Amino acid sequence: MIKNALKTAQTWLTEPFDTDTQNKVKRLIDAHDENLIESFYKNMAFGTGGMRGIMGVGTNRINKYTLGRATQGLSNYIKQRFPNKELSVAINYDCRHNSTEFSQLVADVFSANNISVYLFEEMRPTPELSFAVRYLNCDAGIVLTASHNPPEYNGYKVYWNDGGQIVPPEDNEIIAEVNKVAFDAINFNGKADLIQKVGKALDAAFLKESVAQSIFNKKGFADLNIVYTSLHGTSIKLIPDALAQAGFTKVNIVPEQAEPDGDFPTVTSPNPEEPAALKMAIDLGKKIGADIVFGTDPDSDRLGIATPDLEGNIKLLNGNQTMVLMVHYLLKQWQKQGKLNGNQFVGSTIVSTSLIDRICDSFKVETKVGLTGFKWIAKMIRDSDSMDFIGGGEESFGFMVGDFVRDKDAVSAALLACQIASEAKTKGSSLYKELLTIYTQYGFYKEHLIAIVKKGIDGAEIIEKMMIDLRKHPLKTIDNSPVTELYDYQSGICVNFITGEKKAINIPKSNVLIYHTADGSTIAARPSGTEPKIKFYFSVNKTLETIENAAEMEVQLDAKIQRIIKDMNL
Repeated sequence: MIKNALKTAQTWLTEPFDTDTQNKVKRLIDAHDENLIESFYKNMAFGTGGMRGIMGVGTNRINKYTLGRATQGLSNYIKQRFPNKELSVAINYDCRHNSTEFSQLVADVFSANNISVYLFEEMRPTPELSFAVRYLNCDAGIVLTASHNPPEYNGYKVYWNDGGQIVPPEDNEIIAEVNKVAFDAINFNGKADLIQKVGKALDAAFLKESVAQSIFNKKGFADLNIVYTSLHGTSIKLIPDALAQAGFTKVNIVPEQAEPDGDFPTVTSPNPEEPAALKMAIDLGKKIGADIVFGTDPDSDRLGIATPDLEGNIKLLNGNQTMVLMVHYLLKQWQKQGKLNGNQFVGSTIVSTSLIDRICDSFKVETKVGLTGFKWIAKMIRDSDSMDFIGGGEESFGFMVGDFVRDKDAVSAALLACQIASEAKTKGSSLYKELLTIYTQYGFYKEHLIAIVKKGIDGAEIIEKMMIDLRKHPLKTIDNSPVTELYDYQSGICVNFITGEKKAINIPKSNVLIYHTADGSTIAARPSGTEPKIKFYFSVNKTLETIENAAEMEVQLDAKIQRIIKDMNL
């Protein structure tokens, strides 16, 4: 592996690579350490959604040449798919280091290939790119972002003409074109006349639609006390305006985190899934008596919400709980408006809470379940265009209100969360009480996630071995409850452990295993598609008779999850 990495690195010491790149590669070769291997031991994969990785020189890094190669391949593909057509793409970027320069570079390559470019004049939330693709009638879209990854990362996310991230068949066809491109075949000679800057007018259209989709009434808006943090990311460009246009006036922004900054100096990780990321916001919420606290990740597609619990302590909701609140509220609004006629659906994913299914069933609305990632929910909309899409989400703190955006959207989701909180407050309730009320109707579902990080070359092998072992030696009981079914999404087969029956899974194949037990628990295992992690998802549930029993019930369910984790040696 060292020899192969060195041999590849040496090819970067001549043209077409520029002098600065050659000098950096030479220093890596002279140092002859693991950075050389990590940078050159493989080509950075242009996966089914694009690329994400550490910035730097090398074939396995995000840089001018790997981004140029991806863009040249995508340009070639678009021209093949839509011959004899005036082509256009939209390009957006977030607050990460080099994102501004990378976005211009990508625009240059597209324009060099005679494809017109709508380039955002400055950083904007990712969901606005999804909106822009359809609003501007583009053939594709690109966001330069690494979402909530650490500061050294950046990425390249590809959207198709429906505003959703690329899915079959386009994804594999684009990958094939990218893999054909040699570095000396990249055309970097941009044409300025084909690049048009977009900004305020597009913001106005996006915000108008966000408010229209997320706001149903304005009960108590002036009294709702809100704390919001952008975690140094792009949402600061839109969310304050969105809240103001909706009619919320008591908005307290965490000042230390309001300035976009790719170093994310006040947090270890800019991920609203992690309680530590929202500590400053929660502390401010305690100080001023906030009704709702929320924060967004750097590209503003994920939303973390915290709210006072029954004892007044501000509690971070998980993504499943947020999804449950939002789906239930949307269904009630559609029902009140007489819009439910059996032709509607809600989107979810295989590792998200099955409580969504129970709620949708009670409203006689279909739940469509797909693989992890909002691109699959966007595909549901594309494939079911005769049906009305109400909303959809997944456990990883993402939600989508309606289909004007075809990706998770923290802007409209934040508005909807404040709508629910405000309406609840007017009737003496709260977000948390509303959640517990849902639990008394459908069951108390408790979810937990463990993410085990395994970095580098060895890490990928360890994760692969863990999945192989789980397949070779499947669990038979979990917390003394028999396993009833095992869904293996890689083989596409579900095995019923009681009858021995096998049935096909009608979902695209993916490296995921999900166990179902007789007592209603589920345990899922899947390697992350964007980070060096393997994730384990746990869901347990029990009947909740009254809200007053919620704290005791949660202790019981937490203890059950910990027993399962111990049994699995995690």
